Amino acid sequence: MKKTDPLTRTLEIIPGLASWGILILFFILAFYRPITCAILIIIFDFYWIIRTVYLTSLLIFAYRKLSRQKNRNWMSDCLALNRDCQKPYHLVIFPVYKEGPEILCTSLSAITKSSYPKEKIIVVVSFEERNNKARENALILEKEFKDYFSVFFTTFHPANIAGETKTKGANATWAAKKAKELLDNENIAYENVIISCFDADTCVDKNYFACLTYHFLANPKPHQASYQPMPVYNNNVWYAPSFARLVEISSSFSQLIESMRLEKFVTFSSHSMSFKTLVDIDYWPVDMISDDSVVYWKAYLHFNGDYRVVPLYITVSMDVAYSTNLYKTIVMQYKQKRRWAWGIENFPYVVTRFIKNRDISWPKKIRRSYHLLEGHITWAVWAFIVTLMPSLPFLFGGIKFGQISIGYNLPRITGLLFNFTIGVSIIWIILSRTTMPPRPKDVGWAKNVVMICEWLLVPIIILVVGSTPALDAQTRLMFGRNMEFYATEKKRKQV
Repeated sequence: MKKTDPLTRTLEIIPGLASWGILILFFILAFYRPITCAILIIIFDFYWIIRTVYLTSLLIFAYRKLSRQKNRNWMSDCLALNRDCQKPYHLVIFPVYKEGPEILCTSLSAITKSSYPKEKIIVVVSFEERNNKARENALILEKEFKDYFSVFFTTFHPANIAGETKTKGANATWAAKKAKELLDNENIAYENVIISCFDADTCVDKNYFACLTYHFLANPKPHQASYQPMPVYNNNVWYAPSFARLVEISSSFSQLIESMRLEKFVTFSSHSMSFKTLVDIDYWPVDMISDDSVVYWKAYLHFNGDYRVVPLYITVSMDVAYSTNLYKTIVMQYKQKRRWAWGIENFPYVVTRFIKNRDISWPKKIRRSYHLLEGHITWAVWAFIVTLMPSLPFLFGGIKFGQISIGYNLPRITGLLFNFTIGVSIIWIILSRTTMPPRPKDVGWAKNVVMICEWLLVPIIILVVGSTPALDAQTRLMFGRNMEFYATEKKRKQV
């Protein structure tokens, strides 16, 4: 167990304690005050309907932005800015572990099709030295891609560096430092470099770097922002099982919704930022799992709150995580979502540093801390309250509870929420198909029907990976059981 100071340890306990406290309270009320419990459940159901309407509206607005900007000529827009400066360099790093050429070649090939000048793109693939096939894979990639970009090189992140844990952030930091040596040798100024840190399976849109360049140049404070594209899980979507596909579609929807709530918007997975800023904040954390969000908070604290995430309404495509059978797929999805939920480690990290920082206003500190905590607690409890808690008053209240008015109406109100969710699913089905790639030739037409009917699995998915991974992560943090980074296996059918 990692040693922490009393304040940090207290902050680590708070999220899990609050989530478990809410759930236990429902059990206690159901036993002693079933009517009060039922009232709270009904209030929460109506709150959840209102929240769902709100979030679905944001999702529709985000999709409209995505559709409007899909065919925009970003290179022309860059030139129209009339900035007296050369086009920025793009430094792209891929921190990888077990992923081989079958995954990386697709990601790198996507960059070769970029509309942005390739002589302004530097690509680094950073392998983990502990992977026995790393050097063999590196040779394959170097042979294939060495002539496509301004510079393409591979590097190998050593194992057991003091102060590091086995995380993507440690590998990404190693790669960025190696790239810094290259920039120094070539006398390329850091402020003229935009760095993008991509997962191994990230395939960018051909206009991604042009879009990123435009937003960077148009931003009055380009070094005080991260740039977040919209992730979609399309690389293998037609071959993934229904359970995994629906979970990943929900993840895409969540990011689109968050892009419309700018004050809460934090970097996730593949993202970009100023290389100068990355150097100034001392890179990604090398000992934390949620490196993609912590790097945002490091920059936010460095600039005393004057830092934001700019949403890029352009997609980057990644893999749906699945395995050889349904059980293994569920386990894989669960572990992946638990790793994402481990972002709750940001709460003690941020609050302890807010306390020490005197240049960020207290209202802003309290608001950002609350948003961070509330989001994770809601994640950990909502599925349980919606699906399991309505049965508790009947279980503990007995026949007498079922005979009173509120006992009669509770299942009907809960059913209303269920029917409402099914109705909203129709909107989600339509929106999910708008960003899906064309059906491959080896996939039958009937798969379209399957992809509609599979939405009936939503209640099961809510139970399995709705709140459980988040509650698991918070419980581990509460008891000081630190997690190890779970590298999701990439599985893609080649066509």
